[in-house]
Amino acid sequence: MSKRDFYFDNAKFILIVFVVFGHFLRSYISDNSVIFALYVTIYLFHMPGFILVSGYFAKSFHKKGYTKKITQKILLPFFIFQMIYSFFYFYLYENKEFHLNLLVPNWSLWFLLSLFCWNLLLLISVKWLKLKPAILIVLSFAAGIMIGCINGQLDVLSFARTFIFFPFFLIGYYLKREHFTFLADKTVRMVLLLSIPVVFYSAYTFSDFDQRWLLGSSSFAELDSSNVEGMMYRVGIYVVSFIMIAAFLSFVPKKKFFFTDWGRNTLYVYLLHGFVIKTFRESEVKESTESIILLLIASLFLTMLLSSTVVTAIAQPFIETKWSKLKNLFSHRYKQENISEKL
Repeated sequence: MSKRDFYFDNAKFILIVFVVFGHFLRSYISDNSVIFALYVTIYLFHMPGFILVSGYFAKSFHKKGYTKKITQKILLPFFIFQMIYSFFYFYLYENKEFHLNLLVPNWSLWFLLSLFCWNLLLLISVKWLKLKPAILIVLSFAAGIMIGCINGQLDVLSFARTFIFFPFFLIGYYLKREHFTFLADKTVRMVLLLSIPVVFYSAYTFSDFDQRWLLGSSSFAELDSSNVEGMMYRVGIYVVSFIMIAAFLSFVPKKKFFFTDWGRNTLYVYLLHGFVIKTFRESEVKESTESIILLLIASLFLTMLLSSTVVTAIAQPFIETKWSKLKNLFSHRYKQENISEKL
């Protein structure tokens, strides 16, 4: 049994705290310049960093049964929670009609759908087409930069986000452990540290910046930008995001801490925290909680709760049971169809 690398568990736990924290902050970015700047700074690296780490752990994509494995662990939870969130929104927003759309991911579920697609893109481009790393990386950036030129519903099947964030996944796939070690060098760390206040101050200064650029789900036209200007924006965001990811990873601790084991359960936090965040945004509590410290503490405790063994013990069997029932259902139908044909 291979020894687990605490560095990546620590990174994943801290990143998921930032994800939850960023979602809490979203309610206040229109009224508070400091919160807006913090929100932008976090969004430049938290999901891109998660995607990069996911790519790093996709190195076994060529093994037999990998596609089946990611279908069970990624695609199936997407469909299950897409339905659950649809019911949740129906009651939360008191909609008159129940609406279920399996083509447009509900809120944060886009990540699961895109994660499945990134693995398939890796399988096609690396294993089947055998594209060289340099060529594939250039093509991924080109697609991510130009995808905004397409007008239409880019949120369908998480189309835009899949291509915009694919370079992070791909870079992560090609990275080796020594690359992360290099970031821990004192000189490198100090240089990267200086980038954080620069990014924060820039976000604070340009408070009219449209935060939708960071979400990766809109076309350039929707962002009131020309194609040339939009592509330049996207290139700039790529550069800053990679710098911020490097800055974050350079300070991730390598030793085991009290929160390290929770880094294994980030999927459950990601799937479940939306129920709390959406409820919070519709509650009166939101009006009296405009405190960065309080929101950070709430984010930390919510992450700790949802990644605990109690919650994972409930959530994991639920997903696995659904998978088993789904297989049995199709198996049962297949047998019935065969019997009917014979009769």
